[in-house]
Amino acid sequence: MEESITEEGDDQLGQTMLNQDEQRGHPAGLYLLFFTEAWERFSYYGMRAIFALFMVNALLFDKSFASSIYGSYTGLVYLTPLIGGYVADRYWGNRKSIIWGGILMAIGQFLMFASGSVYKDPTLAPLLMYTALGFIIFGNGFFKPNISTMVGQLYRPGDKRVDAAFSIFYMGINLGAFIAPLVCGILGEVYDSNGNNLPEYYKWGFLCAGLGMVLSLIIFITLKNKYIVTPEGVPIGGIPERIAPHPTIEKSPSGNSMNAKSAVGWIALALGLLFLFKGILAFDLIGSIIFSCCLVAPAFIISDKSLSTVERRRIWVIYIVAFFVI
Repeated sequence: MEESITEEGDDQLGQTMLNQDEQRGHPAGLYLLFFTEAWERFSYYGMRAIFALFMVNALLFDKSFASSIYGSYTGLVYLTPLIGGYVADRYWGNRKSIIWGGILMAIGQFLMFASGSVYKDPTLAPLLMYTALGFIIFGNGFFKPNISTMVGQLYRPGDKRVDAAFSIFYMGINLGAFIAPLVCGILGEVYDSNGNNLPEYYKWGFLCAGLGMVLSLIIFITLKNKYIVTPEGVPIGGIPERIAPHPTIEKSPSGNSMNAKSAVGWIALALGLLFLFKGILAFDLIGSIIFSCCLVAPAFIISDKSLSTVERRRIWVIYIVAFFVI
């Protein structure tokens, strides 16, 4: 009887705290994530808006070749979050992954500025550009999948404001994506009075994109400890804790170790698919890598022996939903 009274009191207390939270509006951490993401998207879409134009008008690449590079770049941008999410969940946590991802992206944007500054050099300018793309691709992989996962943790379970919070957060994405092409495009895509393109101006568009990424980092790093916390004041997104599974959740008896034989098997499967797409179906190299990883990675994840039965079922649901959404 005493236990039931205590549990009922705890439920009432929890509901009272939820109601009080909802009356106060959204936590300040939501708006911090809003502006952090808005400036990061400003950086990404600002560079992308003038990227193909830069390759054609400044580096004098063939249009089809420039289009191929652009497609490979954007494809890899959507592939690397698999890596960034895995590293964050297993080792770094959200905060560290976001910071390092932002740093890599900022370096990439400033390397694009350097490439635009020496665009007349047929050897150095493309080298700087390819290096910049590598930094941006991997930086985005660490940044993008980790910031949105922190939004829901700002609220208590059952809080009705969560749906509205994600709507506000995604408006930050759209805001940055809307402003970026206008600002970076005006700075980077310039013509003279005769309508001739002036390729020396592209570097200013890239510089603006880089400064946007730096601003995103400054906002996040300086304010995260104060505002990116749970309603109880516990920091969100730190180093992942190795918490033992609940006794009612069935774990695989094999544990979470991956032996050398299993690793070799997955690598062999990836290489086999790569050969299929590149050697037989004649896809380009980057496209072959993307398709191979998109098939192997989900299979690798679902076969992880450290997953509980509940976790594995939830992942299958994600796969099914993703399939129909795609």
